[in-house]
Amino acid sequence: MQSAILFAVFGAIILASLLAAPRRASIEGFFSGAGADGRAPGLWVLVLSQVTTWIFARSLMNAAILGYYYGIAGTLAYAAYYGSFLTGGFIVARLRAQGARSVQDWIGARFGTAGNGCYNAVIALRLLSEVFANLLVVGLIFNAALAGSGTTAIVIVAALGLAYSAWGGLSAALRTDVIQMGVFLVVFGLAFTALVATPAFDLGAVLTAPGTAGAWNGWVLLAVALLQVFSYPAHDPVMMDRGFLADPVTTRASFLHAFWISALCIIGFGFFGIQAGLIGAAYEGELIGTWAAMFPSWVFIALMLSLLVSALSTLDSALASAARLVVEELGLAPRTLNGGRVVMVVFMVAGMLLTLWGNATLFDAVAVSGTASMFLTPVLIVGLVMGRRVPFWSYAVAFAVAMAGAVAYFGRGWAAVAAIL
Repeated sequence: MQSAILFAVFGAIILASLLAAPRRASIEGFFSGAGADGRAPGLWVLVLSQVTTWIFARSLMNAAILGYYYGIAGTLAYAAYYGSFLTGGFIVARLRAQGARSVQDWIGARFGTAGNGCYNAVIALRLLSEVFANLLVVGLIFNAALAGSGTTAIVIVAALGLAYSAWGGLSAALRTDVIQMGVFLVVFGLAFTALVATPAFDLGAVLTAPGTAGAWNGWVLLAVALLQVFSYPAHDPVMMDRGFLADPVTTRASFLHAFWISALCIIGFGFFGIQAGLIGAAYEGELIGTWAAMFPSWVFIALMLSLLVSALSTLDSALASAARLVVEELGLAPRTLNGGRVVMVVFMVAGMLLTLWGNATLFDAVAVSGTASMFLTPVLIVGLVMGRRVPFWSYAVAFAVAMAGAVAYFGRGWAAVAAIL
């Protein structure tokens, strides 16, 4: 019964997304998000789109898992990454003030084609990890609801998500994000209310919880988040793309509102992981099995729908950004609707195949691209903020070191890397 309700409600959400997608798509709408009347998106369309694509399924799960293991320190550490809206808004404002129309525009003017190639490699890695990780969450949820259904669910969600994304591109992503965020806030709000209303919930205990593994690693992760919070938004094309759609005043306000809304959602979701640790619940299947045992069926369904909706909203935005990257920045496909759609198909299929690879660690998808992006911090601070000329060799060295760090994280289990770490 529980699985049937989950399948039915999520199916209705996908149907609503298909109906909300534009009936007719223009080139500008597909790649630049313009409406049917050619106008840029308004403030709250941008805000809701930013939030729903950044509190994506893997982040919600990560916040809860970190809360389970490291208590409030783990949840706050993950919430600190949402300071990226503040630093991202600052970066966008500086880029626009200097006449750039994208991060690639600014980098290309200073470091040429090779410099853009380094940056775009990290962007492509980020987008592929977005597709992979969110499809992975879909598989985990449906496997928990109905054993053996994960792979089938991944294929169905990938196909339907691709259908409406390829229909309207960025304009479809913006329109459906508003609907999906509304659904997310309702179902998550119900689940959160149920959590705090349970007799076992103690806010004081949650806010001081050390987690099941102790708080130390959570505070370490907070330091890592502060190291990455300047570079992290600059390597996220979904956020950066939305920084150039509307006028500067609307854009600045959208980043500020997106920050506090998304940070509260992440902390709230982290509470579910902290509470599981406090009551001594066993860790099962990325906490999904744990929650199934902890909560009434309707609360569990609301939590799973929150995750599924956030996964869907991130998938369409990631595909829209992938099309813009390959078509407009790399010039590897014609700037036509079909050109963008082919790119979307390639990224969705590649992400779907990665879910079959056997790596079910959600943290890898976040940490590898996040570490690779750290070369942007010195480049942006010295070049963009301080206005100094950065030689290409310095840019290249920073890129090489960051990529080495990303490879070391990914291969931390390899004997040679483990010996160094």
